[in-house]
Amino acid sequence: MKTYLVGGAVRDAMLGLGVKDRDWVVVGADARQMEAEGFKAVGRDFPVFLHPKTREEYALARTERKSGHGYTGFEFHAAPDVTLEEDLLRRDLTINAMAMDESGQLIDPYQGARDLENRCLRHVSAAFAEDPLRVLRVARFCARYHHLGFHIAEETQALMGAMVESGELAHLVPERVWQETLSALGEPDADHYFKVLSDCGALGVLMPEIEVALERLQQLPLRALRLAQEQALPSLHRFALVSLQSLAATEEDCTALQRLAERLRVPQEFRELALMFNRHLPELHQPASQAESLWQLLEQLDGLRRPQRLQQLLECARLLGELLQCSSLPTSVLGLLEQARSIDARALMQQGIQGAALGEALRQRRIELARQWIEQQPRQGASHG
Repeated sequence: MKTYLVGGAVRDAMLGLGVKDRDWVVVGADARQMEAEGFKAVGRDFPVFLHPKTREEYALARTERKSGHGYTGFEFHAAPDVTLEEDLLRRDLTINAMAMDESGQLIDPYQGARDLENRCLRHVSAAFAEDPLRVLRVARFCARYHHLGFHIAEETQALMGAMVESGELAHLVPERVWQETLSALGEPDADHYFKVLSDCGALGVLMPEIEVALERLQQLPLRALRLAQEQALPSLHRFALVSLQSLAATEEDCTALQRLAERLRVPQEFRELALMFNRHLPELHQPASQAESLWQLLEQLDGLRRPQRLQQLLECARLLGELLQCSSLPTSVLGLLEQARSIDARALMQQGIQGAALGEALRQRRIELARQWIEQQPRQGASHG
């Protein structure tokens, strides 16, 4: 029974990056031996165990055979006679198919170290084509390592295109597509995730709404995404920006975005921000000059109840305004909402104002605050952009 450190931990250590998670492969053992050593079985599809002290994952060396469609359509064989080289052969990229033994000796049967030095993402074997999820994983690795100079090998790029043409990507579970996309949005070069998917044809299959918008807007959403990366905006903002359908979205555009969000099971928070950003972008980029229309917009954006989401919308609008060199509603409008929330409705009721008249009185006072806020902007040196 021998254990080897494998995969991303070896890769990132060789790149001089911090190693967050360590995965291990066990050769020459079976499940009974692992449990006798105190390991706890946790894998449902294939034998994976948690170390009794470190809680790190140890998987029995295994081979796999394609038995169906998608990334779940595999049969696994784990036995003491499966070699480390056979286990590494089933992995996606050569830079992920390296191992280290207990003495720190590198085992590299598929020249992963060479590709690592050459900054090349290359598939290990033809078995790469059996798992459509690997197309997304390669795109995500590009988003993670592009700033280090990594590129996709020509033969791997061609294979990814062939996988798209085969129709295999249609069998991907929507939740996994979103999971990979969400992970990519948090990477240093998230825009390259979408570029890679577009280049191999996968974006048009999995997210055609984004593909169409990229062409219509001449790659503006990707340029916005890159600026969001440079300004360290969260993934929530990044999704709203890359999901931009139009600078003046129609109901058809919003329906397309809603269709994308429902298909990929996009979480509600991400879905709502992206939809509101598309629906209200023109108003967010108009100078606030009329108090009543400004307050009407803040009501439409549910600013009183959801100030945090309004701030997120304003941040997205500001960033896009930088690219388009146009004005946008400043985040200082959040101060106006604070003032509006502080209006004492009880004082109005004590004056005998009740029912619908109370609601109208509150509204008029809020509009008056909006008028004062607009008048103060030049004196404060703030612009509406």
